Formats: sequence, C-alpha cells, structure tokens
Amino acid sequence: MDRNRPTLAVYGIQDRFDYEHPFYVHDHNLALMQNGKVIRFLQQERISRRKRDNTLYLHLKDILKQQKLLGTDYDLVFVDNVVGRTFLTPSGEVRFEAPLNDRLSTALEKGKCWWFGEEKEAWALNHELAHIFSCLPFFGNFKENSLLVHFDGGASLSNFSAAVFRNGKIEWIEYHWDLKPYSTLYNANALVFSIIGAKLAEQNSVPGKFMGFAGWGNYRPELEEWLIQHNFFEDIWGKTSDFFRQAQKDWGVELKSFNQNDPFIRDVAATLQQVFKQATLNKLKELQAKTGAEYLYYTGGSALNIVTNTQIVKSGLFSEVFIPPCTEDSGLALGAAAFAEWIKHGRVENHSVYLNNLGIEEYSANYDPKTIAQITELLIQKKIVGICNGFGEAGPRALGNRSILALADSKEISGKLSMEKKGREWYRPLAPIALEKNTRYFTGKSKIDHLSTYMLLDFEVLPEKAKEIAGAVHADGTARFQTIFEREQNRFMFDLLTQLDNKCNVKALINTSFNAGGEPIVHTEADALQAARNMKLDAVVLNGKIVML
Repeated sequence: MDRNRPTLAVYGIQDRFDYEHPFYVHDHNLALMQNGKVIRFLQQERISRRKRDNTLYLHLKDILKQQKLLGTDYDLVFVDNVVGRTFLTPSGEVRFEAPLNDRLSTALEKGKCWWFGEEKEAWALNHELAHIFSCLPFFGNFKENSLLVHFDGGASLSNFSAAVFRNGKIEWIEYHWDLKPYSTLYNANALVFSIIGAKLAEQNSVPGKFMGFAGWGNYRPELEEWLIQHNFFEDIWGKTSDFFRQAQKDWGVELKSFNQNDPFIRDVAATLQQVFKQATLNKLKELQAKTGAEYLYYTGGSALNIVTNTQIVKSGLFSEVFIPPCTEDSGLALGAAAFAEWIKHGRVENHSVYLNNLGIEEYSANYDPKTIAQITELLIQKKIVGICNGFGEAGPRALGNRSILALADSKEISGKLSMEKKGREWYRPLAPIALEKNTRYFTGKSKIDHLSTYMLLDFEVLPEKAKEIAGAVHADGTARFQTIFEREQNRFMFDLLTQLDNKCNVKALINTSFNAGGEPIVHTEADALQAARNMKLDAVVLNGKIVML
C-alpha cells in the first residue's frame, strides 16, 4: 500500500440467490478516503432506490465513471461475507479473489485482482474487522485498553467476534457462532416472523419492527424458561400450529392466530427481547472480566438494538461505549477504508454522520433566520415537514438531514405521520429530536450519553413531562432521543430547535426518516420532492429552501 494514494473500499459481494430482495447479502456500499478523511461515501440503496440494495457489482463501473474514478490510482480493498470472498462483475471487467483461510486475520490479505483491463494490487478485509473499524471515522483512533466487539447475523467466520486493542495492536480473543441463536431471534426465527407477520422479502426489516413490538409486552421469567426449552420455536416454519398447541398445553392459552393485541403474544415478544439483552450483557461481562478492558467499541447489526445498548451503558462495565451510526452492513466500506488509512497513516479523522455524498457533492443547507421562522410557524400549525439538507446520513437512521419533522406533543399527529403517511405498523414508535438541555429536561438526567447523537439509546421519560412529547413516547414509557449537543453537529436543526424552544416553548420534535414504507431514505432533492408528494406532506425543505405542497 502507498500512503500517498487514496483508498477505495468496496462492499459489493454477490448474494447466494438472485431474489428480487436482498437476502444473505444486503446494504452494498463503497467509500473513498485519503489521508484519513472520507472523500466519497455511497450506500447503494440511496441512488438505486431499492431498499438495502445488494447490486453494486452490477453498477460499479457506471458509478466510478460518473465520479471520474476509473483512471484514478488508489489502493483497493474488498470486504468479504459469509457467502464468500470473491467480487465479480457480470462482464468480468472486475474480478477479485481473496485467499481462503480458516482463521481470522488481523491484517489486510492480498488477493488476485483484475481491474478494468489490467492486473492490480488489491486486498481483502474480513467482515468482522470492517464492522469494528467503522467506528474510526466517527470516534477517531481506538483508545488504549479497549474491547472491540462485532455481533451480527453472520460475518466471515463468525457472528460474534471480540478483540483487544493494546499498545497500538489488535489481538483476537475469540470468534465463533455460539451466539447465533440470539441474533437469529431477529433475522431468522419463525416465531418472531409469525408474530410480526413478516414475509421472506421483509427479513431485513424484522429487527426494527420486532424491537418496537416487544415494548408493548412484559418480561416473564417463566416464559423465558419455556421458550428456551422449545429452542425459541425458531423452526416452526409452515407449522405455527405447533406453537398454538404448546401454548394451550402448557399455559392454557387458546390461540388461533398471532393476534398482536393478545397479552400472551406481547409478553412472548418482550421476553425474547429480554433473552437477547441478557445474553449480550452476559457475554460482555465475561469478556470485560477476562480482559480488564476499560472501553467498548460495539458494532454489527445487533448494535442497533437500542434496548440492549442502553443496558450496556447503564451496566457500568466500561468507562465509555462507542457505537457508530452505520454499525450494520451499510458501514462496511467505511470500516475497510478506515482500516487501510489507519495502516497507512496511523490515524483516521473524526467526521460528522453526514457522509452520504456521492452525486450530490455540491449540496449544502443555505438558509437564514426568516426561513427558520417560517418552518417554525408551519410546525406550530401542526404541519408535517420533510427535510433534505446537505449530505445524507451514514447508516439506517435519519438524523436531521433526511428527516420528517412534526410536533411531538400529539398522538394524533404521530399516528397520522407513522401509519398514514409512512405506512408503518401501529406498534412502532417515532423518535424525538431535542437540544441537549431539553433531553435532560425530559429525562431528568444530568448528563446525556454521546450515543444519543446517533439515536442509539432509549431513555425513560419523566411521567410529568411525557404529555409534552406524547407522540414520541413508547408504550413502555421510553423515548429514543436524538440529541443535538452543539450547533456544529447540525446547524439547521440546532437553529430550528432553539427557535422553537425560545419563541414557542416547544422542546422537542418528532424526527422520523424521510422515506415511505419499503423505500430507502431519500438522497437527492428530486427524491425528496417526489416522496413528499407521494406521502402528502405539507412542505419540504430542499437545501434550506421551503417548498409548499
């Protein structure tokens, strides 16, 4: 590798099956970095408009050509997957084959690459390390004496891996599939799919939906024992009547369907969430005792489970916990590029979350106080407003640049936005966005953890304050705040929230992603305008300019 060259990282490995929807492989992405800084980043779904798109290998040449990157000299890094280690375009213009190993490396692995007419040096980085290093663009270099953990449905040689970072080096502690039964609860469990009513094509949306539904039930220890005894009913595909019969036999509960209003079904869901949370905490306790690590860097799809994240932070096992905003597969190329840049330069710069910039490099939010006042008035009039400002967020959550905003004090507005406008399920909560002082106001906490920047934690809302954000408080009394800590984090949102607070005594807004159900978050102004019209929003802000609809 040449420290004077940029790094181009690609996560675009082909899926096992040619389904209409992503299955084993999803969320293709690419990243270009130089001198530790992100130059370009793309989540393929944002430009293809196909949710969790996994067809980057079909479009790579066109993307590079449009970006004038075909003739550029860069160091190439490919991220692997449990399905294999080969990247291949249909035409054969690009072919990369990585060495096959039965042990996880802690380094880049040189492979054989044909790249648009010539042989080229290229390297593979295992899925596990790519996840872990997706932390660096947001938090900088790992702190000394840190535990580095990846936990997801499946990576290269594991679904759970852990390493320590000491003296500037990474050392694997363990990697295995032992925790697969727990991650399976969220991506391949027949009982969970039945409760949610999900089809195969919705596999990647099940975790978020199930986490939302679980908040309506109560954990019951006796249910946990029963579920474990029956292997969580994970294999009742096509024979859900087995679950009904067992529930009747053991609990006297008569079920004919997975009625989401049934208290037993709700408690089963809540208990499964508790099982996952406790299994994760137990493993982290074991690893902390074994290593004495002071800090935790936690990544992988499982790190999107905010209930578990909150308990990890509350546990006090670690002085500080770091989780990147793109902790699932959408951040793999960023992680791989960051790893290579770290090897070349010994550092990676800190970035904001707003990195999705390919094709919209000229975007910026240009506005004035009059614009903020007009948007404030629209919101006070109970209007629903879409926001498309600057670059998009890295990861699956909209954090102010690709958001839909509304007043948070009304369940009626919340329901209208969630179910009518976005087509979401009745049980899924919306999240609030607030200035730091106001997150403290609603929660009674003296300090708000930095992970709230990325909407990765939930907070218990003070009962006496809950009415003020009734549309964003979940059934269990919690809210998943996104907190704006300082103006530089998002100037537009800071100014808007400050105006609402100072002039109208409104201390939070609903913030939900700017997309209709089943669609990716909007990327361009044209995407935003079309989506806003389809959802019948009242207005949309395009790089600071208000458009009434």
